[in-house]
Amino acid sequence: MKKRNRLFLFCLLLPLMWFFHACNSDRIFEDYLGMESLTWAISDTVSFELTPVNTEQTVSTIGIRYNDSFEFHNLYVRFLLKDSIGQHLADSLINIDLFDSKTGKPLGDGFGNVFTKYDTLPLTQVFENQKIKVQFIQYMRKDNLQGIEAVGLKIIRK
Repeated sequence: MKKRNRLFLFCLLLPLMWFFHACNSDRIFEDYLGMESLTWAISDTVSFELTPVNTEQTVSTIGIRYNDSFEFHNLYVRFLLKDSIGQHLADSLINIDLFDSKTGKPLGDGFGNVFTKYDTLPLTQVFENQKIKVQFIQYMRKDNLQGIEAVGLKIIRK
């Protein structure tokens, strides 16, 4: 009976593992950095270091995980891209709508009071031969933004 249960469990888990592997095959990089006390301080820079990536064949997105205690309808984020010696390759300001400005409903995916909103990053250069650092800084002119739980970076193949 014990051997039969193991075989049943193996037969059940094998297709699930294959399914999850197939679903994630286009993902090159994905990581989130959580915020302590669900607050993004103006002094906190969220950084990700990447191995060489061919950005012509990928789509890069920022992911903001937030809850309903966030007091604004949008979030301004400064996006910095640096090479391996710290030179600025890109510097832009991104406006991410987190709540519908008319209805107040949260945008993005989620359940309960936690949601995740993705927005495309403006990567136009090719960095396939060098390591790069991606940085995000909140640009809302407020010292501490309540309701931001995590900031992430996701890179997938086109």
